[in-house]
Amino acid sequence: MARRSYGKLVAFLAARTRDVAAAEDALSEAFAAALADWPRNGCPANPEAWLLTVARRKGIDFARRRKTGEIVSGQLQHVVEVLGSGRADPEIPDRRLALMFACAHPAIEAGIRAPLILQVVLGLDAATIASAFLISPATMGQRLVRAKNKIRQAGVPFIVPEREELAGRLDTVLAAIYAAFSEGWTDPGGTDTARRDLTDEALFLARLVTELLPGEPEALGLLALMLHAEARRRARRGPDGEYVPFAEQDSELWDAQMIGEAESLLRRASTLGSVGRYQLEAALQSAHVYRCRTGETNWAPVVQLYDALLALAGSPVVAINRAVAIAELHGTTAGLAALEEAAADTRLIEYQPYWAARAELLAKSGAHGEARQAYEMAIGLERDPAVRRFLQQRQGTLMP
Repeated sequence: MARRSYGKLVAFLAARTRDVAAAEDALSEAFAAALADWPRNGCPANPEAWLLTVARRKGIDFARRRKTGEIVSGQLQHVVEVLGSGRADPEIPDRRLALMFACAHPAIEAGIRAPLILQVVLGLDAATIASAFLISPATMGQRLVRAKNKIRQAGVPFIVPEREELAGRLDTVLAAIYAAFSEGWTDPGGTDTARRDLTDEALFLARLVTELLPGEPEALGLLALMLHAEARRRARRGPDGEYVPFAEQDSELWDAQMIGEAESLLRRASTLGSVGRYQLEAALQSAHVYRCRTGETNWAPVVQLYDALLALAGSPVVAINRAVAIAELHGTTAGLAALEEAAADTRLIEYQPYWAARAELLAKSGAHGEARQAYEMAIGLERDPAVRRFLQQRQGTLMP
């Protein structure tokens, strides 16, 4: 309940004060009060209303102490009515999605909009958000605090945009949804309830976006990408909970209905005349599925897709995957050279998949000493015990 309520409650409070940071502080105080009160007196019949009431009181106290009380503007009162009442906005039927579009305001620095959505609307902490964007938790925390201060100082209005404004804010909303899904995806077995809920929530929001903006190819591409990934969930773990890499998964365990829907969405997106990041990523997923199902080698078109994606997105994560595909197509030496180019991005120093890919390619090349060192780095950076065991087993097969 806490994470699901968090974004909505912050929205209510921030709408009244224009101060996201203060709203979060007040809500944190309210949660602390709940932890102290509910075990003794029992959970109230409406816990969200209880938290909102306490947080508002805390917010009033903060405002008095800081001498920054303000009168609610007409615009912000509209947000309270739309996001805080029982009725839904006719244009954006889900309150969280409405606030996501509101947080994608063009007056907010572009690079912080998606992280802000993840924290304020979906309730993720700075460390989790930092991991999604390959930066340190401290840096992300500082950026979020600065962004909230700028929002307060500039009086950026958290108003639900008109329909004609949605397309201009779509990239930010899609980036936030995908980051939320990816965080949920880090729990392969679906045993962590919070992460499982986050994955379901991201899929739900992605579907809503495609219904709201059916002519946007990137919204269709993102949903296709997420469905392709989700379709393989059952195959990612063996009977004893062991990690199973993609190439070794039993395709019979994949959800054929989800894959079929993903393919249909991708075909629909391809008719809309515009290609973007999510469509390319979904096309790559489709190509990998086809190869595994049929046994036919298709590495040449896969590398071409990665080339296009790298040119479009410039992501170091894409560069790593491209290097692995190049190794399959042109050999290990070529793959290692491509991986070396990617390593120029210093963010990869603490990125586990880079070290795992490097270890795998070095092992195939016969450089077992360097491969063992790379595996050691990958093992040290990996959070999932099952994946750590898998990497340790791979490392153990290397010649001394």
